[in-house]
Amino acid sequence: MRTMLRSKIHRARVTGGNVDYEGSITIDKLLMDAADILPYELVHVLNVHNGARFQTYAIEGKPGTGEIVLNGAAARLAAKGDVVIILTYCTVGEDEARHVEPKVVYVDASNAIRSQRQGHQWVDDLAESLKTL
Repeated sequence: MRTMLRSKIHRARVTGGNVDYEGSITIDKLLMDAADILPYELVHVLNVHNGARFQTYAIEGKPGTGEIVLNGAAARLAAKGDVVIILTYCTVGEDEARHVEPKVVYVDASNAIRSQRQGHQWVDDLAESLKTL
């Protein structure tokens, strides 16, 4: 068995935090749908600004708002405006692992979907997006 990248929301901006909430990350429903992330699914969050990496679960935010809100203890790991990468993984057999084609959702500074890719196409896009930094 291998654990493989299944989906990614690339370089989203944190729009807020609520340390008093029970936990989770609130993600705009449109982004969740595009990345095939289900409510309460385990997600890994990588903070590009401070290097923090943590796990939590996703909950749906209002569609079209661009919201990325860290809740509970996770709210201490990122500040409003920080850039994060949100990942999901799948565990598959050896044969299937060679054919996994991750979904990658690229967003703009407002967390609106800029483009979407699936499979190995995203590697070229990633290299291209890094040129704009």
